Amino acid sequence: MRVYVIGGWAPSLIQFRGSLLAAMVARGHEVIATAAGGDAPTRAALSAMGVAFEELRIERAGLDPRADAATTAALVRRMRALKPDVVIGYTVKPVVWGGIAGRLAGVPRRFALITGFGYAFQGQDQLKRRALAMGVRALYREGLRGCDAVFFQNPDDRAEFERMKLLPRSAKVEVVRGSGVDLDHYERAHLPGGPPVFMYIGRLVIEKGILDYVEAAKRVRARHPEARFLVVGGLDPNPASATPEQVERWVLEGAIEWLGELADVRPALGRASVLVLPSYREGTPRAVLEAMSMGRAVITTDVPGCRETIVDGA
Repeated sequence: MRVYVIGGWAPSLIQFRGSLLAAMVARGHEVIATAAGGDAPTRAALSAMGVAFEELRIERAGLDPRADAATTAALVRRMRALKPDVVIGYTVKPVVWGGIAGRLAGVPRRFALITGFGYAFQGQDQLKRRALAMGVRALYREGLRGCDAVFFQNPDDRAEFERMKLLPRSAKVEVVRGSGVDLDHYERAHLPGGPPVFMYIGRLVIEKGILDYVEAAKRVRARHPEARFLVVGGLDPNPASATPEQVERWVLEGAIEWLGELADVRPALGRASVLVLPSYREGTPRAVLEAMSMGRAVITTDVPGCRETIVDGA
């Protein structure tokens, strides 16, 4: 079969979907992946596994309906030209616009991977977000309409989609345990000696808990200045992202050490004693799985997605 995979950010095709893509190629399928931000390393890695890559103009966090309409139209044209047998979308916009485009282009089989709730559904005390969430719900219904199957990464997200009546009655609905990690790649590493080293890995957005992590770092270091708090992750176009000025201030205050965005987090995790993810909601947090695979303790929140990864006290 010819399989068309739509993502929002090209490096995630390797980081989060690499094993899936490789498995489809190994089974003899022709796989074409499309996303924004196709840098040279990502293109090379996809090519090495036998996956064709096409750049996609999509605003990952933008709210411009004209840009989203242009993305959908481009996807329709491309699918009509490629005539894929299957289209798979993951993250909000690829699920919505990819699903609508696949239906308009007459793609026979369409699948959606719901990897988290996203910005629109969190912080509902804000009027703007409540209005945005209403619009996103309507778009999800359209994007998921006619899907053969919808995959969730935790039961809470599935229950919420069912409560909001977003799932088509004809679709098969499955809950899987995230995307998983390669245990050989993230092999167990010896714990570092010396004072404790805490680490946050993720986008620097409010919903991931970066502000809570920084506040905890300040309080702990006030009593135990020998403790270190590392941050791995980049700034994000998401409206709820930390600003460069905030991050610079945190570093100058000595609260955190910012390592930036890393292509390979293993050396950094090897320096840490504990992974901390104070997220407000996840699909399944990959950073937690990576840390546990490397033998690190984890502190995280009792919220959808995160709670499924932890056995308290184990």
